[in-house]
Amino acid sequence: MSSKGRDNDDSSEWQSALKEELNKKIKEQKVLVDELSNLKKNRNVYIQQRNSNIFFLADRGQTLGSCKKELDNMKKELQDM
Repeated sequence: MSSKGRDNDDSSEWQSALKEELNKKIKEQKVLVDELSNLKKNRNVYIQQRNSNIFFLADRGQTLGSCKKELDNMKKELQDM
């Protein structure tokens, strides 16, 4: 097999793995959006500070909106592949 053929196979395998990972993240994000959507109005939502074990109280509506935007961005990224 030529070097170009191997590079092409490696590239397609890498892209396939990337798509799988993105699909997995999209599924997780869908679950998160559904959970936030079905949350009762009087429930608190907390967001974890990056790279720490500290959680801060957050607005449910804003959190839901940002999660939906992130989900849309992930879907667009998957379509662009």
